[in-house]
Amino acid sequence: MRRQLNTLYVTTEGAWLHKDGANIVMDVDGETRARLPVHMLEGLVCLGRVMVSPPLMGYCAEQGITVSYLSMHGRFQARVEGPVSGNVLLRREQYRRTDDPTRCAQIVQNILVGKLHNQRAVLGRGLRDHADKLTDDDKAALTHAHKRLDRIMDKVQSETTLDVLRGLEGEAAQSYFGVFDHLIRSNETAMRFKGRSRRPPMDAVNALLSFLYTLITHDCRSALESVGLDPSVGFLHRDRPGRPSLALDLLEEFRPLLADRLALSLINLKQLTSKDFQTMDNGAVLLKEDSRKVVLTAYQERKREELRHVFLDEKAPIGLFPFLQAQLMARHLRGDIDGYPPFLWK
Repeated sequence: MRRQLNTLYVTTEGAWLHKDGANIVMDVDGETRARLPVHMLEGLVCLGRVMVSPPLMGYCAEQGITVSYLSMHGRFQARVEGPVSGNVLLRREQYRRTDDPTRCAQIVQNILVGKLHNQRAVLGRGLRDHADKLTDDDKAALTHAHKRLDRIMDKVQSETTLDVLRGLEGEAAQSYFGVFDHLIRSNETAMRFKGRSRRPPMDAVNALLSFLYTLITHDCRSALESVGLDPSVGFLHRDRPGRPSLALDLLEEFRPLLADRLALSLINLKQLTSKDFQTMDNGAVLLKEDSRKVVLTAYQERKREELRHVFLDEKAPIGLFPFLQAQLMARHLRGDIDGYPPFLWK
């Protein structure tokens, strides 16, 4: 098992993490609650008011373990890591490629093909899994959106202009999220989806999606750094100070399976209900602390499931797929393979 599968999430408010030999120890109110060997970890994610001792932080940096800080509701705040070990020639090629509109567009095309293919798969699975429960209107809306994504994907494969490709992505997102509510089987009004909203999320479904997207972005960033790529310089997402643009590029391929599909499962199986969310004074809707633990457990379990990688033609845990895609991106930039093969969910 690769360390990519082992990220430690600490959600207990007031927890104090410190080093004891080669172990991470968690104390709460002066009492030891947990102990874990450091060598088992690839990342440490602290949600909310969690404190890390300087010796432990330094030891994690030495061992290549990234310490990330998220707000209690999952918003990324900061990241602590040791010296970046990357191939300077690989990164130089990455920077050259992003500055070349034509070659950049070739990578963006493939990223979007992966994203649209996987969005279509979510809609297709919904049609099959709930065929006996969907109304005629549900089926018609989902079928229409599925066909529209087909048409947009055809346009993406023949388009070479970056701005047009980004516009097609927006058109696809509008179509996909326009029918997302048809996949939700909950009868609770508070668990319905009326459209994508961010910063802050304005309903329970958006709160759940945003939290999951944050988790996947963390994993994508770690995967890119592990192969020597700069996660801040992307192809689809434009450079912006403090934004991990390449990690967000990689995220696009995994949103449908690791976030959207998982969110639907949690809601439709009633593992999450309206009681798991709270509404703030400004209208923002956020996951409660215990509910975040439910989501984190489900996310880790999903990452352990095995799936066949279409390009590599071999099975691997889903949690390793961001690492595999980062490797394929690096191989393409080095010239080992002609194009970047996107992640396609079958």
